[in-house]
Amino acid sequence: MSEALKFHFTVDGEDFTSAGKASVQVKKNLRQLGLPPEIIRRVSIAMYEGEINMVIHAGGGEADVAVTEDCVEIFLHDSGPGIKDIDRAMQEGYSTASDSIRSLGFGAGMGLPNMKRYTDYMDIKSTVGKGTDITMKVML
Repeated sequence: MSEALKFHFTVDGEDFTSAGKASVQVKKNLRQLGLPPEIIRRVSIAMYEGEINMVIHAGGGEADVAVTEDCVEIFLHDSGPGIKDIDRAMQEGYSTASDSIRSLGFGAGMGLPNMKRYTDYMDIKSTVGKGTDITMKVML
């Protein structure tokens, strides 16, 4: 594969039932490409956590996935409120999710830590009041 295969998704921030659709589609795409099951699992978990975070905290966003010979790269972008304290947000169990979100079973404070845990590289750039960009890579 000399050129990256690219997939683009819009994450609907108004509908919890659609959260996870992009990660399911990426999983299908990676299976069709014949990637190893462990790689597919890691990418799917990181994507799902990112999607849920965009729905819970940012009102949705955009997800782009690029598959190259070396890695699967995931780029997430939202125009939400931004992350005030990235170091704190990376701590397991820390969450700014509302009680109503928690009552739905989300917002346990494991999204960002799981995204980091299941990827080989993760970079977060966030500006309060403007949004967040997250780049993750899973090496092949």
